[in-house]
Amino acid sequence: MTIDILLVDDQNLIRQGLKALLELETDLRVVGEAENGAIAIESVKALQPNVVLMDIRMPVMDGVTATKEICQQFPHVNILVLTTFDDDTYVSAAIEYGAKGYLLKDTPSEEIAAAIRAVDRGYTHLAPGMLAKAMSRQAEHQIAPLPPALQELTPRELEVLKLIAKGANNREIAQILYISEGTVKNHVTNLLNRLNLRDRTQAAIFANTYL
Repeated sequence: MTIDILLVDDQNLIRQGLKALLELETDLRVVGEAENGAIAIESVKALQPNVVLMDIRMPVMDGVTATKEICQQFPHVNILVLTTFDDDTYVSAAIEYGAKGYLLKDTPSEEIAAAIRAVDRGYTHLAPGMLAKAMSRQAEHQIAPLPPALQELTPRELEVLKLIAKGANNREIAQILYISEGTVKNHVTNLLNRLNLRDRTQAAIFANTYL
């Protein structure tokens, strides 16, 4: 099955380079390009890609705003943010709005391809070094009090949340806790609802912030 990709970056050279590299992969197809967030939204509407590679800093509309709009209007489209190390604040915001992860712009092409396949299957792509830096920067600005909803989680839900933060999928959590995958899914649904979180990516960030 071919994964359709939309490339969003204000630099034509970067878009062309990514396109050339990605089209070496037989299961990846670049269906469109956009030079800013506003064009990206219209392109998603017209092309319905599976995955969007989204630059952060662009004229007209930046990648964070575009990510928010696309995730609201097209929840089936998965977004991978393209970033540099000094974009960590923007990356955190994009993930809060629904991006499934991020890639550094100098990531090797085979790793970019692997990340695209992962998010297309519903997984997240969070590089540990970048996430740690973002969380550290957030901690410097504020020491967040424990949300009341966190205290309402059951001990089992807390165990599941901590394992999500470590990157475990439902099958792995089931094996570790000796419960069924169906039970894990129920726990995940319950804790997301109680904590008012959108998905596992937000749950991982939440857990790394408060636990």
